[in-house]
Amino acid sequence: MQKQRLVLALIVVLVIAAITTLVKIPIQLGLDLQGGAQLTIQVKTTPEIKQITANELEAVLSVVEGRVNGLGVSEPVVQTVGGDQILVQLPGVNDPKEAERVLGGTAQLDFRKQKPGTEAQLPIEQQVRQGLLLKQTELRKTGDTKAIAENQAAIERSNQAILQLFEPINLSGKNLKDAGYQPTQSGNGWEVSLRFDQDGGNKFAQMTKELAGTGRTIGIFLDNALISSPVVGPEFAQTGITGGNAVITGNFTSQSSKELAVQLRGGALPVPVEIVENRTVGATLGQDSIRRSIYAGAGGLALVLIFMAVYYRVPGLIADVALVIYSLLTLAVFVLLGVTLTLPGIAGFILSIGMAVDANVLIFERTREELRTGKTLYRS
Repeated sequence: MQKQRLVLALIVVLVIAAITTLVKIPIQLGLDLQGGAQLTIQVKTTPEIKQITANELEAVLSVVEGRVNGLGVSEPVVQTVGGDQILVQLPGVNDPKEAERVLGGTAQLDFRKQKPGTEAQLPIEQQVRQGLLLKQTELRKTGDTKAIAENQAAIERSNQAILQLFEPINLSGKNLKDAGYQPTQSGNGWEVSLRFDQDGGNKFAQMTKELAGTGRTIGIFLDNALISSPVVGPEFAQTGITGGNAVITGNFTSQSSKELAVQLRGGALPVPVEIVENRTVGATLGQDSIRRSIYAGAGGLALVLIFMAVYYRVPGLIADVALVIYSLLTLAVFVLLGVTLTLPGIAGFILSIGMAVDANVLIFERTREELRTGKTLYRS
């Protein structure tokens, strides 16, 4: 008896928690429900690059993802389509032209040297920026567009504060021929390799000669945001890092070294892109879809509840309560996991309710058979 009370108490607590979650945290809505912009980006070839490879497409994808994050959009979708296109979906974006301007340009990759006397300030500014980036990740889960925009503005100010700690040396992505990642020679970690053209190699050698052993860092910036700040060892104080090749070492994992190499390639890649489609999904269409979906779901659920209660009596009422609890808990889990709800997602949710009803029907039909044999409801 006590065990049953504990189970009942647990169910009540879960239901209250689910209702509280649904009231306080809004459900993330997809493009088809919330409205917004959908852009298709065409990656184009050049006389130097005859064919777009998977590596080049991945590099451009990384740049586009970074720019989309800069828009402060909640739950965007960025994915490749075929071998030379990128699809971008931006729920809630009211000005698709702004998104087109931001996404249509080529990323700016440049190398800078840290100014003397800023050694103590840089880690402080980096810590502030990291805190803002973590906050932005959490805000995107809430869907609070105003807070997301305000925090994005704070991130931009932080980026500018870090940028002021470095001085340009006229070494940019145009001078970077390639970037890759590989295990270190000891095999205990990962590193990122750089390969410059002749002019870039000379500038890189001069910069590393000046910074070697000083504690000041090389600033690698992508769209004015610091993506890496390696230190030059004192062994390069006489000549700098020559030959046009260099490696960046640190606490890299396979994934983090790959991400940095992709960012570097993306900024350095002279591949033009073109917005071939900029389609707007109106909020009216989204609201109409939501209303119709709610009516369909609520109507179907009501009919199922009535049927269960009339046909199965007491067991049917118990099943009705179970279905309502199931619906609340499932929606609460959707919210907590940050699931983006779309029209197909709503259809799948309604289908899952139907499957739960089907399971109850099988159980109750067997229960009726047991009752006909003279057993009690509890034993049945």
